[in-house]
This record gives sequence, C-alpha cells and structure tokens, in this order.
Amino acid sequence: MTRTTQHHRTTQHHRTAPPTNMIPQRGVIATAFAVLRRHRRALAGATVRVVGLSGLVGLVATTAIFALAWPVFTHMRNERIRYHHLEDPYLHDHTDLGLVATCTLPFFLLLLGVGSAAVQSVCSRAVTTGEDRAPSTTDWSRAAGRARLRPVFAVYALRGLVVWPLPLLVTAVAYSLTGSQLDTEEQLFKPGSWPYTLITASPVVAVFVAVLLRLALALAPAAAADGLGPCAALRRSWSLTWTRAGAVRVLALALPLAALTAGVLRLVVQLALPLRPLVRTLLEDVTGNFFAAYYAGILVPVAVGILVTAALALPLTCTTFAVLHDHLRSAHASPLRTSNTVDDPTA
Repeated sequence: MTRTTQHHRTTQHHRTAPPTNMIPQRGVIATAFAVLRRHRRALAGATVRVVGLSGLVGLVATTAIFALAWPVFTHMRNERIRYHHLEDPYLHDHTDLGLVATCTLPFFLLLLGVGSAAVQSVCSRAVTTGEDRAPSTTDWSRAAGRARLRPVFAVYALRGLVVWPLPLLVTAVAYSLTGSQLDTEEQLFKPGSWPYTLITASPVVAVFVAVLLRLALALAPAAAADGLGPCAALRRSWSLTWTRAGAVRVLALALPLAALTAGVLRLVVQLALPLRPLVRTLLEDVTGNFFAAYYAGILVPVAVGILVTAALALPLTCTTFAVLHDHLRSAHASPLRTSNTVDDPTA
C-alpha cells in the first residue's frame, strides 16, 4: 500500500512539474531594445524609406490641395486689398479652408495608416526573426513584406472603424443639441439643467470608451503581422488584453509611449518653428499671395514634427507591442500546454 501511494505521488509530481530546461523570458522592454539593436540597419532603412516616401506623397498631395483651394486664397487676397482701400480692418473667414481640410483629412489618415502598417510589418518580422538568427533575404524580402502589409493595414482600418465613430457621432449630436450656434429659442434643453449637463459631458465619456477600446485592440496589428486575418487579429488582441496581466502590461507600455511620442512631437515642432517665417516669405515672394504663404508656413513645422516623430517613435512603439504580443501569446499558450500534458501523461 505504501509503495503504491509513493508511486502515485511520484507519477503525479512528474506530470505537474514544469520542465527544467525552459529558458525564462526577458522583459518586454529589454527584448524590444535587443531586437532594435540587432536589426538596427534593416529597421532604420525601412523606416527612412517609409517616412521619406510618406513625406513625399504628403507634400505632393498638399501642393495639389493648395492648388485646388487657390480660388479661396485669391478671394482672401482681393478682400484684403478692398478693405485696405476702404481703410477698414480685414478679418478673413477661414470656414472654407476648414471645409477643405476636413474633406482631405481622410487621405492623410490613410497615408498615416499605410506608413504605420509598413513599419509594423517590418518590426514584427524583426521580432519573429529572433536574436539567434541573422536576418536572411527570405525574412526581409519585399514579397514577404507586402504579404504582411495587407492584413496589417486592414487591421488599422477596421480598428479605426470600431473605435472612433462613437466619439465622433456623440460629439456631433451633443453639439447639435447644445452648441453655441443655437439661439435661445432653438435650445431644447435649458443650460444648467441635468439633461443639458449630461449631453455636454457625453463626448468625454465617449472618448474614454474609445480610448479603452483602442487599448484593448492595441495588439491587433502585431497579431495580423503574425499571420492572422483582420477580424481574428482583433479577437486575439481583445482576448490577450482583457486579462489581469495583459491589461496591466498594455497600459504600462501605452502610457509612457504615448507621453514620449507627444513630447517628441512638441519638441520637434518647437525646434522647427524658425521654418515658418522662411517658408512664408519665400512663398509670398513666389506667389504674391500672403494667405497661401501664411497657411503653408503654419503647416511646415507641424509636418516636420509629424515626420520626425514617426521616424523616431514608430519603430520603438511597433517593436514593443510586437514583443508584448509575442510574450502574452506565449504565456496564454503555456497553461494550455501544461493542462494538456497533465491530462495526457504520455505527451
């Protein structure tokens, strides 16, 4: 009886004891910096190509938009001349330019999504290549990059459709019901009443919900680069994030990376501000239109800040989330493998 009990305990111990030859995983940050250091040439080259091409396409598109909006700038110039002759101050109305910017915003969002998807594809390839292998021509071929790019970009587009329509719709409805454009007779809710307060606060709640959804789907591009389809990538990101370890780690990485990105953008825009008078003077001398040169001068530091920030922050962010996805997926799969081993002692 004693031998049987001892044999049962020994067998149970061998079933549940983890293998002793497993190498413990390093931290996400340490692994991400190791990947960035090992594949720095490939990642830097790909990032420069993507950001440079995106900047060139954005410049051509902005030039075309300015050409299409030239009648608006001409009208502003003529009105300024007319008010100058009347010796009255001219305060130009930028509503038409705001409408043009709103109509062209989807194109620039599309350009940003394609560039981010391209960098994410390259960074995910670097993570899956590993530190014990040199990057071969097969791993970094253009065909493999294009094959990964399509599902990653589809995830960016699908995630945008899931996350951002809610706050946009709620903000538009709240503005239509309580906006400053309404006269006193047109207001359905009296200012200060609780329905008015709830409606005015609803965009903040909607943005908070959108941020939570965005964090829950933060790993979806890395999952798509790992070979999943867009919907399956969103589901995997959701399942990996809404766990005790996943939510904490995603939040712990997302907040510092977002703060770092915002800080770099602000710093670069401030450093690029001296370009504003140079561009404005140059374009005004070439075109003779003060307003076109004025708005171009406003856009130049912002464009430089976005491009430089993308070149610096995108490789770090994409690599970090790709490493986090790999770690969470491995941790999620380990209990399943352990459970299968316990159920099947011959495995």
